[in-house]
Amino acid sequence: MTREDSLSHNSTLVGRSRLLASCAALALTVAGFAISTAQAADELPEHVLLSKDECERNKAAGTITYISGYGYSASAGQLDVFLAKELGYFDALCLTVDINAAGGNGQLLVSSGQAQFTALGSASDVMLAAANSRNLTAVATYGSTSPFSIFTNEAVKSLKDLEGKRLGYFINITPIAAAMLDAAGVDMSKVELIKMTNYDPTVVTRGQVDAIVGYASNQPQTLKAMGLPFNQFLPADFGLQGTYNVMEVNSKFLSEHREVVADFMRASLKALEFCLAEEENCVDMISKLAADNNQGSAFPRDQQARTWGVESEWVRTSQYGAPGVQTIAEWEPEYQMVQTFGGLKNPPPLASMMDPDLVASLYADGKLIWPTK
Repeated sequence: MTREDSLSHNSTLVGRSRLLASCAALALTVAGFAISTAQAADELPEHVLLSKDECERNKAAGTITYISGYGYSASAGQLDVFLAKELGYFDALCLTVDINAAGGNGQLLVSSGQAQFTALGSASDVMLAAANSRNLTAVATYGSTSPFSIFTNEAVKSLKDLEGKRLGYFINITPIAAAMLDAAGVDMSKVELIKMTNYDPTVVTRGQVDAIVGYASNQPQTLKAMGLPFNQFLPADFGLQGTYNVMEVNSKFLSEHREVVADFMRASLKALEFCLAEEENCVDMISKLAADNNQGSAFPRDQQARTWGVESEWVRTSQYGAPGVQTIAEWEPEYQMVQTFGGLKNPPPLASMMDPDLVASLYADGKLIWPTK
């Protein structure tokens, strides 16, 4: 072999070595990219606070539909659901939540399985509904103060004075209002009952009716803001204990997805915690949502602030414990009330209507358990 041939041969070997080295480097790069891509696909987004298995479990439950029976009202069991979505709490727990604020028949939609959650005004509403549907379970009660009151014009000094006068009501008298009237010794045969369709509380001060069974956080607060004279009678004035707002879930969904229901409640209670600590910001947010969805005139900010100003105290002062916690024993007085004054005969047992354990399990030493990274 000549010197020239030797040099050519060596050059060929070097070239091949370099090519092999380049190919090896490329292969390592591709392999590294594939591993990084696989790892990235396996990692959860930064905002998610659950494990991969927990996240997949919640996603597998599908879209959860919440029905707001009272639109964008600044009320527990309602505004907290809206804000849990706005604040990203549902996303953090891998929950896909759709909110229907049209104010349809939430109980019917939830009991039929077309939706999963809705809120009602009191335990009495749950009990009366249970007579017609066995597929609803109450999972949270937000206070031990009844939201109902009877407000009257200034000429009515006691409920007994309603005899010979006109008492307005919406949908029904409500068992707790009937119990108030009974405790006051009112002869109801002497009271003219009028079903109301107008929520304007000035019909009382203007004398169109003499009194109305209404919401203590709503119509009476409007009259106060207007500086109009009126009198108000509360269940507590007669030693009657009620309940404030109840969250219901489809019973079948609860049995099949208990952990998902728990995380839905955890997220909404986290938002409720925010609303109790940041009242002004909370009211701003729910009022903006109402306005953005063409319900601003029905839920103006000043009214929302008055409502939450009252109802937030009902949550804070609940005798049940932490927000949302409920017990069978504390529902018992209202259970007896709906049978005596609500016309409910042979109702299902309380234990079949409510779950006292789910929300209680979300707290430790009175503090909501919220996952962290």
